[in-house]
Amino acid sequence: MAELLPLYDKKYECLMCKQPFTSKKVRSRFVKVTHYDTDFCPTYSSEEANPLFYYVKVCPHCGFSFSEDFQPYFAPGTKEVIMQKVCEQWVSQDFGGERNVNSAIQTYKLAAFCGTLKKEKHIIISGLYMRLAWLYRSLENKEQERRFTNLALKEYMDSYMADDYKGTQVTEVRMLYLIGELSRRIGNIEQAVKYFSKVIENQKSTTEATTVEMAKERWYEIRDMQKEQENMQSES
Repeated sequence: MAELLPLYDKKYECLMCKQPFTSKKVRSRFVKVTHYDTDFCPTYSSEEANPLFYYVKVCPHCGFSFSEDFQPYFAPGTKEVIMQKVCEQWVSQDFGGERNVNSAIQTYKLAAFCGTLKKEKHIIISGLYMRLAWLYRSLENKEQERRFTNLALKEYMDSYMADDYKGTQVTEVRMLYLIGELSRRIGNIEQAVKYFSKVIENQKSTTEATTVEMAKERWYEIRDMQKEQENMQSES
């Protein structure tokens, strides 16, 4: 009997050119998370079975790149823009095989570009930028991690204002927490406190007790850090 491998080929149809292609996907039984960071970044036990690497599908025919969260609908005029800026510039490459962190980063940048041209929802674009920040964190590239954290935060804020996260897996409490946590990570402490407080205010009306607890932990960490700074200033 053939050995079951972590990766398998899944068939997709390009949203843009409608051509069929295959892209690797990780079998769920091989996905093992060993740790989550405070912004929900997962650490997987195996790089080979890292589903983050295979989240984006890249059409080898036209270059259009998308995740399974993209909508099939194209706003008027967007197909023409994508044709001009993506498809006509596309130098045929195949991302359908095994990927490493660097090739995965390429696919996310392509998908973020395509998603922006397509006018995809802010919540979808924010997820791409967030995962890019995570991949750069795994490479310990702080500058690029910060850059994409900033971009993700902007898209999450826009999504919250436009309510376009509703109907997705991202709840309001999780959204508020993420805005707070990404604000904290880029050093906008005032905004972080504001959004963590909003999560805590919602604690009686939500079933997401874990997210509320995480917001409280971050809030206390910030308060302790500020007290420490005040003590250092008074001593100097």
